[in-house]
Amino acid sequence: MSGGIDSSVAAGLLVEQGFDVVGITIKTYKYEDVGGNVGNDSTCCSLDGINDARRVALGLGIPHYTVDFTETFKEQIINYFVDDYLQGNTPNPCVRCNRQIKWAEMLKKADALGAEYIATGHYASIMHDEHTGRRWIRRSPDAQKDQSYMLWSVRQEHLGRTLFPLAGFTKPHSRSEKDRLGLDLAPKPESYEICFIADNDYRRFLRDAVEDIDERIGQGNIVLDGKVIGQHDGYPFYTVGQRKGLGIAHSEPLFVLNVLPSSNEVIVGTAEKLEARSLTADNVNLQKYADLRDSRRFHVKIRYKDEGAPATCSTDEHGILHVEFDEPRRAIAPGQSVVMYEGDDVVGGGIIRKESEGR
Repeated sequence: MSGGIDSSVAAGLLVEQGFDVVGITIKTYKYEDVGGNVGNDSTCCSLDGINDARRVALGLGIPHYTVDFTETFKEQIINYFVDDYLQGNTPNPCVRCNRQIKWAEMLKKADALGAEYIATGHYASIMHDEHTGRRWIRRSPDAQKDQSYMLWSVRQEHLGRTLFPLAGFTKPHSRSEKDRLGLDLAPKPESYEICFIADNDYRRFLRDAVEDIDERIGQGNIVLDGKVIGQHDGYPFYTVGQRKGLGIAHSEPLFVLNVLPSSNEVIVGTAEKLEARSLTADNVNLQKYADLRDSRRFHVKIRYKDEGAPATCSTDEHGILHVEFDEPRRAIAPGQSVVMYEGDDVVGGGIIRKESEGR
């Protein structure tokens, strides 16, 4: 329970349906460790959110516990986030947090409490094929709130112990249920930033997290077609597809094509060089099907707000996912998630790999 409408309504519906409910709020980071908006946090894991969740649980007549996952979260999520940027990637910590924290760690807590299921306020559904035994995520009918992209990495065994009380809901429906259930919740703005970067400034966060980042990395070359055309302030501060902030005057708009930690270079080029038709991904997790050794056609997204595009997909003997798009896609960023859909069903996904030192 984050203290927001979605998880609060989910808890209220479960109580109404006769479940024996326990409210859990997780503390994922220490405010003094992450900087930014300290003392005025507006994220899902803020102090205000914890207090709001406790008040809602009291109103529902259910026990509420705040669980300290700060050490695990730092090791599994924050350190990964920093390391991935230092490797020249563009990480997606929310995907990793779902798998490692909100499911793996929460199910350990559920076991300790003797709970059979965990439930969240995600806008998605869980489908089950009784013949194959497979479970998978189906996206929400509310396109603005659909969270299926972020849930591709949740494992089969975890989906089998998960309830989504808001399956099929839209946000207006959740608001009306809040009122019907009589939940004491003040209006809050929707939060889309990374929870542990409350000011939404990842560059500031990296400088705070890696105190000697300027000494370790320092300035390097910005390279266009093999020629040095400028200097960057540190390669971790640049991401594939970035246009603004390059500080370079050129006859055509330039974009970041690649980030090369080994040579401390940022490779730039024109818009057409930002396009690619294929990618590979590792850390693959399949939901709807047990394997993709035979090529299949899916609709594939390469970032959260991507509309997706048709592609041919398969996995090789090493478990690497190969995706070949029908048409070139723009700004395929290593470190981001690629997610395959069949209609509204999540087939699975993986983490986009950095292919080479050039582009």
